[in-house]
Amino acid sequence: MKRLLIIILAAAFIINVKGQTAKGYDISVSVSGLRDSSLFLAYHFGDRQYLRDTLKLDSNGSGRFSGNESLPQGIYMIVLPNNKYFEIMMSDDQKFDISFSYDDYINTLQFRGSPENTYFISYQKKWVSLQQEAASINRRLQASRQDSDSVRILTREQKDHEKQMKEYLGRVIDDNKGNLLSVLVSSMMPVEVPEFIVPDAAPNRDSVLWSLRYNYNKDHFFDNINLNDDRILRTPILHARLEAYFKNVLIQAPDSIYRAIDRLIKKCEGNHSIFQYVSVYLFNHFRESEIMGHDAVIVKLADDIYLSGKADWVNQEFRDNLNKQVELLRNNLIGVIAKDLVMESFTGMHVALHDIEKDFTIIYFWEPGCGHCKESTPKLRDYHNKPKDYSVEIFSVCTTGDREAWSKYINENELTGWINGWDPVRRTHYDFYYNVQSTPMIYILDRDKKIIAKKLSVDDISGFIDNYRKFYR
Repeated sequence: MKRLLIIILAAAFIINVKGQTAKGYDISVSVSGLRDSSLFLAYHFGDRQYLRDTLKLDSNGSGRFSGNESLPQGIYMIVLPNNKYFEIMMSDDQKFDISFSYDDYINTLQFRGSPENTYFISYQKKWVSLQQEAASINRRLQASRQDSDSVRILTREQKDHEKQMKEYLGRVIDDNKGNLLSVLVSSMMPVEVPEFIVPDAAPNRDSVLWSLRYNYNKDHFFDNINLNDDRILRTPILHARLEAYFKNVLIQAPDSIYRAIDRLIKKCEGNHSIFQYVSVYLFNHFRESEIMGHDAVIVKLADDIYLSGKADWVNQEFRDNLNKQVELLRNNLIGVIAKDLVMESFTGMHVALHDIEKDFTIIYFWEPGCGHCKESTPKLRDYHNKPKDYSVEIFSVCTTGDREAWSKYINENELTGWINGWDPVRRTHYDFYYNVQSTPMIYILDRDKKIIAKKLSVDDISGFIDNYRKFYR
């Protein structure tokens, strides 16, 4: 039970719950100490809350939420004045009474005709108590780090308490088999990672143990969530688990993410509503990601789901626009061999990107009149020249069609130490192959002209190349 900061007043995201009959809902509310006020019935959907119904209390503090159609099952909220609220479970039986005192709704809340909600209240209070006790043990443990005896005693106490919490959750699940509460509590249960045995004398023992635990947790993270049960959509649990998995659990390398997405999509393909929610979450998450290389995940999601016809919730205009965006990404993903660029240079000779025989090639797209370029270009020149690194070459491409401005800027800023490419009519289609929509833009290629970095700032180039030499060579 918490204070609601924001309720998003928006149209409901309609989910068709299979097998749910349209028998309506009728929830009587009686509030002691409050009258002639509005209450709201809202629900969770992912990380958002949406308004579903409103009632006006009469002079006796009574009112009723009702409707002819049954509500999709999940966790709902009764929202009080001043944005205070408490949660209720909306299960199959949607006709019950609620009563409480406005001044102490947490401790006075009672249900009639809804045993599941009565149990839910008891569960919430007990779980809060267990969490508070766990926090107290942890605080005492942190404060006793210098006392080995206290650390030993408190560590044992912490483990015993964790066991007690898990046992309680297990009892809740057993007591509510088939009910929504059982589904919710099961979804929150952490994965039990087994104790792997690696001999003490094994090479890189710690790394091996870490890898075994990581892979087990990664592969079993969603084992306790029923991804074919619509009810989890109207709770905050699924979204929270997706956030934890794709932000904190997975190594953020595209190949690792690809395999994880394939496993997750396979788990939820049997339920279209959950498949839709997970697909939309993944697309938005990776579209907004600033981690280099995650654009490859967008290409995968587009190919596998949105452009394959599986995403029947988007229209053809969306697919057409997405296809155009994806085609701008395909040729410049990390790991792809960069398209060759053959163009006139500042010296009048033609130059080819693939003719450069250096360990690293930096492609630099810029304009003389670009404000950010005026800051980045001198920095890149200084990096290239001081001290001179003969394993790195810079292939710069000016994106303006003004030859006089290009020549003047090169001479005035002493940029003749690198290759200056010139393609004013874009015969090489560099803007398409490298998705040049703004300047400055930087790509780094290895000796084989494979793209190993993109969209770095000039300040990050030196550190990236040093690390690449260290870890990949």
